[in-house]
Amino acid sequence: MRHAAYVFDAYGTLFDVHAAVRRNAEAVGPDGPALSDMWRAKQLEYSWVRSLAGAYLDFWELTKLALDHAFARFPDADPALKPRLLDAYWACDSFPEVPAVLRRLKADGARIAILSNGSPDMLESAIRTAVIADVVDEVFSVDAIRRYKTDPNVYDMVATKWRLFPSAISFQSSNRWDVAGAKKFGCRTVWINRSGLPDEYADLPADAVLPNLEGLPAIA
Repeated sequence: MRHAAYVFDAYGTLFDVHAAVRRNAEAVGPDGPALSDMWRAKQLEYSWVRSLAGAYLDFWELTKLALDHAFARFPDADPALKPRLLDAYWACDSFPEVPAVLRRLKADGARIAILSNGSPDMLESAIRTAVIADVVDEVFSVDAIRRYKTDPNVYDMVATKWRLFPSAISFQSSNRWDVAGAKKFGCRTVWINRSGLPDEYADLPADAVLPNLEGLPAIA
């Protein structure tokens, strides 16, 4: 293996952030996709604003606040569905290729970690749902330092705990801004561009771009 460790963002990379609304599509109604997009956008926006302001709230609290905002923006969706959507988010579906890819990397001798904005309880639930606990060596949550990505101290958690140079870490994320943060820290970066989005952050380029995780072992 060219890298000692393969570190994965969780939400959007391993776990489908839109699965909660999709599972309840009929109940939510025609605004479901837009509501789900807004929920995700505000969840991330709140993390960035609170990091910059030094006003940390854990990711589960931000997830609930973001859903409140999404319901306010789409009043035709019934806010009484909030508990059902939050329960579904607690057990997000993993993308179909995730278990096999992680097992392949692990079998080839790599250390596997998750590095996420998610709170520890959220991540534990998602990992259990995806049945990947046996291949994940460690889960790093920003809750330990109370700062969100792309603060460089987040990426440093892995390098410090595992005593690795950043260049020995391959970092995978579906979020281009997250890839930019890891690139600036010095990791090898792989952008999992699931949505076919245009590139950005040209001064902090991804080292590789894949449509999903299936091709990762081939470029390991």
